[in-house]
Amino acid sequence: MAKIRLRPVLETDIPILFQQQLDTEAAAMSAYPSKDRGEFMRHWEGILKNKNVTARAIIYKEKMAGHILCWKEGKYEQRVGYWIGREFWSRGIASAAVAELLAQVKIRPLVAEVANHNIASKRVLEKNGFELLDEGTKISIFKLK
Repeated sequence: MAKIRLRPVLETDIPILFQQQLDTEAAAMSAYPSKDRGEFMRHWEGILKNKNVTARAIIYKEKMAGHILCWKEGKYEQRVGYWIGREFWSRGIASAAVAELLAQVKIRPLVAEVANHNIASKRVLEKNGFELLDEGTKISIFKLK
């Protein structure tokens, strides 16, 4: 696994995260459309103000590789999501980041959604102990008990 570290997301990180989510190939893999600057900034302003959200920057070789979040939503107890900048794909960074977050966040169960066509992200979750809960037509739901 890649050697990474997690630290709280800072306001100064947001422009990098904004650029990462504009990547069309990355957006297609995530099945979440890119946001325009205003929408993205409002979204992250809410995340950073919410004390119930764990938001961490993923640092790899002193560069921001992406982010990972844990938050409460809907009928599921807690959700996990992450975004890795495309230039950092296929290095084990996502697997390492999920493992590190699981060591820091002790709340269980955790749920994650993945686009069905994103085989690499499914594998990241499976490596970290998540099991397939439901496979829909576009999105698969994984759960860690």
